[in-house]
Amino acid sequence: MSLAEEFLHTDDLHPIDIVETLAEHHAWNFDRITEDQIAMAVEGQWRTYSITLAWSAQDETLRLICTFEMEPPEKRMGELYETLNKANDMCWAGAFTYWAEQRLMVWRYGLVLAGGQVAGPEQIDRLITAAVSSAERFYPAFQLVAWADQTPAQAMNVAIAEAYGRA
Repeated sequence: MSLAEEFLHTDDLHPIDIVETLAEHHAWNFDRITEDQIAMAVEGQWRTYSITLAWSAQDETLRLICTFEMEPPEKRMGELYETLNKANDMCWAGAFTYWAEQRLMVWRYGLVLAGGQVAGPEQIDRLITAAVSSAERFYPAFQLVAWADQTPAQAMNVAIAEAYGRA
């Protein structure tokens, strides 16, 4: 049965309800924080990523934030930001940023569903997979810049190919 078939007989499809069903389907640990927000842990090759999805009815946007802790040395922050720019140039959906105060590397994306549009389970599953794949693809580059004193150009050599697999 496809993921969409599970929702065929439902009139009221809340995006976070779909995410919760996906989390159960994939056996991800999750916590339904509010009616409009869910947080989960998704295991990757390099680490476990914290993923939060939140629905904003006001602007009809499903927001995804995928984070992992990172505490780079202060002296490497310029190079890390340069690496973030290079990574973002290679990402067509979503973008990285570093939240220094929280010490988190963040990949974020907003899916606009204006006009009463509904995101299907396959679309949301692909969104989550894209977040984890992007984090997996660029995680080694961020680490090499922060801890191995590599230049952004050198570090990005490990992120040339797209990461494939399942989140």
